[in-house]
Amino acid sequence: MYYLLYPKRTYLIVSGKGNKRNVMAADWLMPLSDKPFLVGVAISPKNFSYQLISENKEFVISVPTLEMLDDVWIVGRNHGPEKLKETKLTFVPSVKIETPGIKEAAANLECKVIDTKKYGNYTFFVGEVIHYTYNKEIFPNNRPDVKKAKFLAHSSWAEFVVNEEKIYRKG
Repeated sequence: MYYLLYPKRTYLIVSGKGNKRNVMAADWLMPLSDKPFLVGVAISPKNFSYQLISENKEFVISVPTLEMLDDVWIVGRNHGPEKLKETKLTFVPSVKIETPGIKEAAANLECKVIDTKKYGNYTFFVGEVIHYTYNKEIFPNNRPDVKKAKFLAHSSWAEFVVNEEKIYRKG
């Protein structure tokens, strides 16, 4: 029944360092606090990213846009690090952690794991965002330009939607 909560924004979770790294697509991600800036992501223990995050106690949240849809599909549908050879993703060094970010992403949030808890068949990793970088054209004046960004939202198994250009305001 979780599909009743969709569409949900899609993110890429980068884990690992050096030659031992992975990228997975994740919809089950949420902010938890702004002071300190905490985020949580639910990951299955069957996923290679789970192993890397458990070992390294860090991860990067990369914010994809429509231009990255093919790569989002590859890393979301396939398992293991060999799938990265099929993508056009460019890894860039992070500032505060060893896990890299993704150059093509609208933003990269560097996270240190501060808590882990198992819920059902998933584990919830809580990360403190200790540094972030972002595309200033997509986030001018500290807010997203939704007309320019085309952020991805997962609507069903193989379908994604993007935000429309119209902005609705109350008041």
